[in-house]
Amino acid sequence: MAAYYLAGDLRNGITFEMDNNVFRVVEFQHVKPGKGPAFVRIKIKNIMTGAVIEKTLNPSEKFAGAEIVKEEMQYLYNDGEMYHFMNIETYEQIALTKEQLGDTLKYIKENMNVSTLSYKGKIFTVEPPLFVELEVTYTEPGFAGNTSSSATKPATVETGMTISVPLFIEIGNIIRIDTRTGYYMERV
Repeated sequence: MAAYYLAGDLRNGITFEMDNNVFRVVEFQHVKPGKGPAFVRIKIKNIMTGAVIEKTLNPSEKFAGAEIVKEEMQYLYNDGEMYHFMNIETYEQIALTKEQLGDTLKYIKENMNVSTLSYKGKIFTVEPPLFVELEVTYTEPGFAGNTSSSATKPATVETGMTISVPLFIEIGNIIRIDTRTGYYMERV
């Protein structure tokens, strides 16, 4: 049975149901004005659509908690239309569309492990690892003697994503990328 939350008990990261949608609390603020009753001002994100909204609630309003299931999956292959994943515990396979994967596609390659988040059996997001190591497939050569540490150039990695890298990076190098920011971290 799902837990229930009073609006006054909501905190960052809590997921709950409201108006037949599932939301995750992004920000919350308890307001106690000098006159009148206290209220809760929250910023929430719809986990299915990604839309962020702000609402003002009475602290005694009640919401059903939403149980989010996180599973480890391995990316197997792309057949041209669908992207196939396997649950690494049960070996059950699922297929997802490009739209369901969104930006995650920039970071994943075959046999890489990812996390899927689902609600009532429906996957709403696929999270890549925090750091990925990808091979540089194309970049312009750096100029000899140009050792400025802040200078960068564009490089394309094996997934097709273009990222800014230091001038010393060459084709064939393996680089580590932070998937939260999309930035180059280091050469591996």
